[in-house]
Amino acid sequence: MTFRVIIPARFDATRLPGKPLLDIAGKPMIQHVYERAQESGAEQIIVATDSVQIEAVVKQFGGEVCLTANTHTSGTDRIAEVVKTLKFADDDIIVNLQGDEPMMPSTVIHQVAENLAQCQQASMATVCTKINTAAELFDPHVVKVVKNNQDMAIYFSRASIPWDRDAFASTTEMLPEDSEHYRHIGIYAYRTGFLKTYTQWPACSLEKMESLEQLRALWNGEKIHIVEAVEIPLAGVDTDKDLEVVRACLSKKE
Repeated sequence: MTFRVIIPARFDATRLPGKPLLDIAGKPMIQHVYERAQESGAEQIIVATDSVQIEAVVKQFGGEVCLTANTHTSGTDRIAEVVKTLKFADDDIIVNLQGDEPMMPSTVIHQVAENLAQCQQASMATVCTKINTAAELFDPHVVKVVKNNQDMAIYFSRASIPWDRDAFASTTEMLPEDSEHYRHIGIYAYRTGFLKTYTQWPACSLEKMESLEQLRALWNGEKIHIVEAVEIPLAGVDTDKDLEVVRACLSKKE
């Protein structure tokens, strides 16, 4: 099984401008992400960006980079441009590793690629982790997922799903002991042929309401394979607080 990793990275992040270039333990964030991909066994790793600053930094540390249009609204669209430019075969497996995930375990990157390779009926593969606290379940910034007994996603939402009617009638301050709630981890594997189709579909109403691009695939009848991650990743970097946590962790590791 072979796969490629493409890392979408944009400079103009709303909360942390220039986020991929922020220093973490003496290296720009994007280099840490690139190194996680290298550790995964990917045959090729490409940073996809619309920023000449990011392009220059990636080239400086010896990484491969592809400059894309600045009109893309999602990382998936940016990856699709790279796939088209480099003319990958339709059955090639691409892992979408976000440029703000310097702590994504390499085992998880490999896991999503391998799971997709083994599941021919799925168009995408991703992972989840068990939710253990009520605070996490009821946080709209945490994306929840419900899956079926064949490890296919039924729905993704920012809402608290599934709703435990009896338990939550008593309290929403804690989860029941037999809670079956899962947090979605934002890493995906796709086949190149599916990517070409996906980007031709318009955003569906559910995707717009939830602001979750994976709902476009479910809306159009595609299957998304999802299982628990083999290793629990630390959250990505969205805020200054996240950045300090990651800096502390990677400084200790270095």
